[in-house]
This record gives sequence, C-alpha cells and structure tokens, in this order.
Amino acid sequence: MLEFLLALLATVTVGALLVPLLRAGARRTERLDSELAIYRDQLAEIERERAAGAVPETEAAAARVEVERRILAAAAATNAAAPKDSSALHRFLPPALSLLIPLLALGIYLQIGHPGPTLKQVAQPPHPRADGQKTVTAESLLAEARARLAQAPDDPDALSALGEALVLEADGTVTPAAIDAFERALALRPDDARAAYYLGLHEAQSGDSRAALARWRELEARSPPDAPWLSMLRAEIARVARAAGLPQPAAPQPAMPQPSRDQVEAMQNLPPEQRQQAIRGMVEGLDAKLKENPGDRAGWLRLANAWKVLGENARAADAYARANALAPLDTRALTDWAEAHVRQIAPGAPPPSEAVAVLERLEKAEPRNALALFYLGAASFAAGDKPAALRRWKTLLALLPADAPIRGLLEERIKAAER
Repeated sequence: MLEFLLALLATVTVGALLVPLLRAGARRTERLDSELAIYRDQLAEIERERAAGAVPETEAAAARVEVERRILAAAAATNAAAPKDSSALHRFLPPALSLLIPLLALGIYLQIGHPGPTLKQVAQPPHPRADGQKTVTAESLLAEARARLAQAPDDPDALSALGEALVLEADGTVTPAAIDAFERALALRPDDARAAYYLGLHEAQSGDSRAALARWRELEARSPPDAPWLSMLRAEIARVARAAGLPQPAAPQPAMPQPSRDQVEAMQNLPPEQRQQAIRGMVEGLDAKLKENPGDRAGWLRLANAWKVLGENARAADAYARANALAPLDTRALTDWAEAHVRQIAPGAPPPSEAVAVLERLEKAEPRNALALFYLGAASFAAGDKPAALRRWKTLLALLPADAPIRGLLEERIKAAER
C-alpha cells in the first residue's frame, strides 16, 4: 500500500510539472499574438498622427520601420523557441520518459534500496575540542563527562558538560536528564552561562518563549562584552522572539532610586528646594555605593537616568559610559547616552569627539535616528566634510513632518553646506 501511494504521489507530481511543457507551444503562440496586437496598435497610432500632421512624414516612416523591426524580432524569437520537429513522437517522448524514469527508480529502490543515516546520525556534526587536537562525538563527550563526575560528583563544569552532551545526543532537544544536570550545575555555580543558555532553550522548546527570553536577556546583561557566546545568544533571542511573534525584549529601563514610604511622607512636607536636595542626596548615595561596587551595571544605568532627570548631563554621560564598559548598551540606552552628551553642547557648536563616538554607534544601530543624523551632520560640516553633512541632513529633512519647528534651521544649514 505504501509503495502504491509513493508511486501515485510521484506520478501526480511529475505530471503537474509537465503541464507547462505540454502547453509551451500554446503559450508561445499566445505571446506572439499579444505582441503583434500591441505593434498593430502602435502602427495605427503612427498613421493617425501622420494624417493629423502631428509628426513629419520622415519621422512617421522611421517609426514604422522600427515597429516593423520589432515585429520581425518577435516572430524570430518565437520561431527559435519552437521545437524543430513537431511530430507526435518528439512532442510526447520527453513527458513519457519523465514519468517512467522516476517510477522505475522508485521500483528499484523499494526492491533493493535501504534508508540512509537517521536524523540523529547526521544532525550533529563532530564538535572540535578546545585544544584543537581532534574532534569528538556526543558519545565520547558523554563518556568524558561521566568519568569526571565519577571522580567529582559536585563538579559544576562536569555537570554542565554532561547536560550539553545529552542535548547533542538528543539532536538538540533539552531532555529531562539534561535539565537535571544543568539545574545541579546552576545550584553549585549560579553564573554558569552554559547551563543558563540551555535551560532557556528548554523553555523555548516547551513553548514558554517569554521565560526563555527573560532568562537569556539576564544572561546577556551579565555577560562580559567579549564573551564568545554573546553573538550566538543574541541570534537565538532574535530567532525565538520572531518565531513567537513577540517584539525583541528591551533591557529593563532604569528608574530613579525609589525612596521608602517614610522618606516619601517626609519629603512631601518639605519646601521644593529642600525636597530637591533630598532627592539629590539619595542619588549621591547611590553614586557612592556604586563606587564601592563598580561591577553593578544595572546600578550604573539607574544612576545615569537619575542624573539625567536632575539635569546633571555630564554625570549622566559618565554613568552611561561605566555601564557600557560592563556590557554594550542597547539602542534605547544609546539614545539616552547621546542625549546626555548633546545637552551639554553650546548652541551652534559641533559635538565633541566623545559625543561623536556615541552618536556614530547610535547611527549604526538606527540609521534613521534624528538625533544622530542632525548632530553627526554638524560634526561632518565642522570637519569640512560637506557631502557627509548634506547626506545626513537631507535624510533627516525627508523624515521630518512639514510643520516640524526644526525644518527652517535644517534648511538653512543645508544651504550653507551647499554653498
């Protein structure tokens, strides 16, 4: 029964593919007829214009010659595409062979053939060893990890390696045994990046994409900028978010340090100036704590946002730089960092080099960012690169609405660059 269904499926598929071949002659004739109809209309139009005196006789004659040349070319192309021998044998022999050969091959395969390697055998290529001396399979990785665990059952590296080998053995599926190994590894070493990644992969495979993205985002935030797994991790974040129809999760937005209930009640009774001083004192307290613990990236982002709210843009820019040194900022944080820089620029002055560096990263991440286009245009103009300034400013001008207040200033700068 299976063989019959396979043969029937092959026959129907090949037959469907042969329909265009059998209809090729009809399509060629229809195409030529359509082209001739167009050319006839063109000849009639030329004659009408000549009779009305709209075109001179010489131009009308030249136009007729050109149309007639196209008619000849179309006919020649159709004749060249047509088969030389239109006999029934030459017409039906290719379709017949196309049907018979797959059926014959299928019959021979079902008699003497055998399936190739299983998915498990081909899905996972051998993985290179860290020392580069030889390649190993999932089976050898499993044996190595189990041997290590036999000597040291609480070795987090060995547990994590065991979990990864089990995933490889299962063709990329995070199995319950692998989950157990990864969870034990994380319990012994909470910053184990490999275990965190594969547990997120298990959540994605189980349909809980939001949990996977949250776990992976946390791993991304605490990973050093040069971590070798970051590019792969970010690619997986994008893939899972896209497959689940979710927007790529943005990093948590930093907020002002939150006062306690008692502090809020106390500040409500203060005059505005004293209330502002109290808030500033809280921010300075956070600043002092971060100087004792400079590896707290989320803390630096909170501090940067707090300084920006207070109008301390130089301090905000410094805090963003410290957070960026721990892990590259995303586009939204880059925008805030750039704003902290440009708010320090005097009217009409070009942005300084440290601001340009941030703006260039922002432009690369978001080429149509208005802030980057305007100030990088100003930097290009100040450096004497007027073509780059014009390119950026004209791009920005096309993005602005007609009633944007900045249009007048931007148009003046474009005229100055063009001069």
